[in-house]
Amino acid sequence: MSGFVTKPEPVQVPGLVHLHTGKVRDLYRAADGDLVMVASDRTSAFDWVLPNEIPDKGRILTQLSLWWFERIADLVPNHVVSTELPAGAPADWKGRTLICRSLDMVPVECVARGYLTGSGLVEYRDSRTVCGIALPEGLEDGSELPSPIYTPALKAEVGEHDENVPYEETARRLGAELAATLRQTTLAVYGRARDIARERGIILADTKFEFGLLDGELIIGDEVLTPDSSRFWPADAWQPGQVQPSFDKQIIRNWLASPESGWDRTGEEPPPALPAEIVERTRAKYIEAYERLTGTSWV
Repeated sequence: MSGFVTKPEPVQVPGLVHLHTGKVRDLYRAADGDLVMVASDRTSAFDWVLPNEIPDKGRILTQLSLWWFERIADLVPNHVVSTELPAGAPADWKGRTLICRSLDMVPVECVARGYLTGSGLVEYRDSRTVCGIALPEGLEDGSELPSPIYTPALKAEVGEHDENVPYEETARRLGAELAATLRQTTLAVYGRARDIARERGIILADTKFEFGLLDGELIIGDEVLTPDSSRFWPADAWQPGQVQPSFDKQIIRNWLASPESGWDRTGEEPPPALPAEIVERTRAKYIEAYERLTGTSWV
């Protein structure tokens, strides 16, 4: 069992129709048909949306996505129309809200991996493959791959795991042309972002993107290259063969998996509230990622 510990009630705003409450984002439709995407401070781990929020997290994710959208604009257009607050929206939405074009979303998480870890490591240890792609012997947790690979996944509902699938399965579902374009674009964006991050002393181990179609044109949507959708590691601490320190919510996962939390993640009970220290340390990691990548101070 998993999902929301306590599912929040959507904020009601005149002129906006609430469409969806996700793990982090709330989605509304405006009268003109545009979508209004609001990044909350919610956080999730082990397929649960936790009772605690991480202050400023939604704003950090939103501002970092906007920063990256500018740097990949020549590779793929994005869905952002405006960052202006809709009339009547609460003041707390400032800095965390995007007005976006409505897309026909492709039902595939487009994942690029440059390093071996996570679910890819689990499969590699069993079969020396990741999503059916054969890899060399002798790789460890955190090893750099000979070249980046595209490993798509079918998107799951809140509380469920995304399902890694072979590229051929996406070609069967989406058609060969669209599947090939998704792979090419994903790897191109990953390569650009990997090089930018590397210049700032950060390894982009892997990342996932969501794409949609508008009048036949491929558009990148949702968030991009944030600590929630990517694994960022400090380059000066990288050492294959061990779990890498990271700029994300690994602090939360580690605490929940520790005896200190008292939580059995294999059971049916929801996870406990996070201690204040874990919340603050996690917030600090998000801020550090933002500042190191953009070169600007988070205020």
